[in-house]
Amino acid sequence: MALDHLIVIGASAGGFDALVRMAADLPRALPAAVCVVLHVSPESPGILAQAVERAGALPAETAVDGRRLEAQHIFIAPADHHLIVEPGVLRITRGPKENGFRPAIDPLFRSAAQVYGPRVIGVVLTGFLDDGTAGLWAVKRLGGVAVVQDPADAVAPSMPRSALAHVEIDYSVPLQELTRLLVRLTATAVQERRVHSGPLDIEVDIARARNAREAGIERLGEPSAFACPECHGVLRRITEGNYARFRCHTGHAYSVPSLVAAADHGTAEALWNAIRALDERGRMLLHLCTHASSDDRTAELRHAAAQAFDDSEKLREIAERRGAHGRTADRDP
Repeated sequence: MALDHLIVIGASAGGFDALVRMAADLPRALPAAVCVVLHVSPESPGILAQAVERAGALPAETAVDGRRLEAQHIFIAPADHHLIVEPGVLRITRGPKENGFRPAIDPLFRSAAQVYGPRVIGVVLTGFLDDGTAGLWAVKRLGGVAVVQDPADAVAPSMPRSALAHVEIDYSVPLQELTRLLVRLTATAVQERRVHSGPLDIEVDIARARNAREAGIERLGEPSAFACPECHGVLRRITEGNYARFRCHTGHAYSVPSLVAAADHGTAEALWNAIRALDERGRMLLHLCTHASSDDRTAELRHAAAQAFDDSEKLREIAERRGAHGRTADRDP
């Protein structure tokens, strides 16, 4: 099915309200299909489509596998699934997480660029870290238009700021100007030109849940010295312009900031597990004092318990100083 334009939008923190505000201003006659990824938890009830449809004139729905891609419709990625574009059709997959997320923005943007090239308008909205940067780079490389929300206007400026730093952005505008820009862009005739997508094809196949080795991951980059935080496999380094990122043989993908955030999360988890184990050891040793066969043994157990509690407290100070218990994958490192 031919489409004049395909708008792909990615958002994270602050994105729910931003998307509802955008939908309120999009005209019913918009000559484009709109596909949206918002970072949500796997347990998300999926209410964004309802909120978007109530807010504006365009019908909105949570995407389902095999759904025909239609102009004048908004399609939302479902929780715990990537949203992939194929010619005229939407695909819903459970491919490997990217930047710690599923759905992730980059798989949608890459697949849209692969299929529709210069007909794609990629939009990165508010959010932490930098999901969307690699995908927007692909959109721009294959002839599409790259748009970001003005970071000064974003609840969380990291995502649009990262895209500005690493992609040749065509437009950076406040949210209130974004819908007018999209209407103007979709009214503009597209100059067709095709660029070979190359390694992008491999990553789209991985997002489709194809075995990463069979998809050709070894052609994406050289092995690095780092392990995947998710599966502990070797990460390969991928470089696009001045932007570096990583992908493992299982298919998990990380930008540098998301890799740092994942490492922080792993450190936090290890610290709090150690604190819990030491606290449990101390309580167990104190309980055993009631069964000790002699005063000397009781003193020995109490001393060991005090040492466990002391070690636990030292680790707790380290964890709290790092803010380890409050770090998540969707915060700036």
